[in-house]
Amino acid sequence: MTYKNAVIKRKIEFIGMLPFVLVGKLYGRLFPLKHKTSVFLFFSSADLGGAIKVNADISNCIAGKNPLIIFSKKPKNNGYISLFKNFSVIDLHHKIDNKLYHFVNFFYRGVLATWINQTQDPIVFGGECLFFYKMLPHLKKEVRRIELCHLPTWLPYSIAFIDLITCRIFSTIKLKEVVVAQYRQNNIDQKFYTRLHFIENKIDIPVYITTNNPKLEVIFVGRGAPQKRVYLIAAIAKKLFELNAQIHFSFIGDVENIIDPNEFSFCKFYGNIHDEKKLHSIYAQSDVLILTSAYEGLPLVVMHMMAYGKVVVSTAVNSIPDYIKHLQNGLLISATEEEKIVDEGVSLLQLLQKDTVLKESLGKKSREMAIEKFSGELFCREFNHIFFQEKT
Repeated sequence: MTYKNAVIKRKIEFIGMLPFVLVGKLYGRLFPLKHKTSVFLFFSSADLGGAIKVNADISNCIAGKNPLIIFSKKPKNNGYISLFKNFSVIDLHHKIDNKLYHFVNFFYRGVLATWINQTQDPIVFGGECLFFYKMLPHLKKEVRRIELCHLPTWLPYSIAFIDLITCRIFSTIKLKEVVVAQYRQNNIDQKFYTRLHFIENKIDIPVYITTNNPKLEVIFVGRGAPQKRVYLIAAIAKKLFELNAQIHFSFIGDVENIIDPNEFSFCKFYGNIHDEKKLHSIYAQSDVLILTSAYEGLPLVVMHMMAYGKVVVSTAVNSIPDYIKHLQNGLLISATEEEKIVDEGVSLLQLLQKDTVLKESLGKKSREMAIEKFSGELFCREFNHIFFQEKT
């Protein structure tokens, strides 16, 4: 959809929902928000996932401003809810994430808009949250509106709101470049380009620990989402097992619906891990992270494994090659056909298993890059600048 058509659609929808929104605004005036803040953070849920972890990191960076967090989507597991335990939270998913009663969603847009508009110097932030975009047309012009984007998934939709967004932050350079191309294609006014920013995600840099595993320990960490193509990793593991290679695979995440653990008894399945200490212990004791995704931003697990000095083996998609350079600080699978991805993955892992000097060298180079780029101090400084200092 073009920018002009998307804006027209947005305005038509605005007129249709207006009666419900106005009732919500009246309610918001009659029942003011008790929580005293000027910072409102819109997140989808607290499910396990890299984007949610980044949302929690941003919340901690601005914790001194007493932000209010609004969850809007029904959670699948709420695995990261503990990361938000020190914040004031309004979880609206029971009320607004229901297509049968969508008018209630319109009502709460009015309620929240009134609460936000009544505060002094309000700031609204959306971290990969559809409801954030839905709120934008109902906010007064003075509200500072900040968007964070990790993947191109939302771009065909979010283009309708770019005139309402004060600042757009991208966690990878590649994604920012995609948006610039989208703007050019739609002849977007040059003033909107100045609203585009890039900020690296952050991680804590752990102590470097060497491993001496009898077998090459390979892990997959992530959701069992279609784009992850975990079945290709399973195929790689099976081939290596049949070749009697000294390589062992472990899977962390909800992959059991894709891979039957009973058929892969030579692998270890952890399921979802909620204990951060246990998760990082597994990172530290492993040798390799493998990804066969069809598309990716920059997953936090890649950053963590780089910081631990481990080797990342991944398909060369989206932003991955910006951080993983083949035979410099990791290994990239260049094949695009699934059968060839499996064959290349097998070959690259065999290379690492046989050449321990190469494995250690690639891991140390990755750690050096992680230390340079993923500092938590820099991350917080840049987000605080965007939230509270920069003027556009």
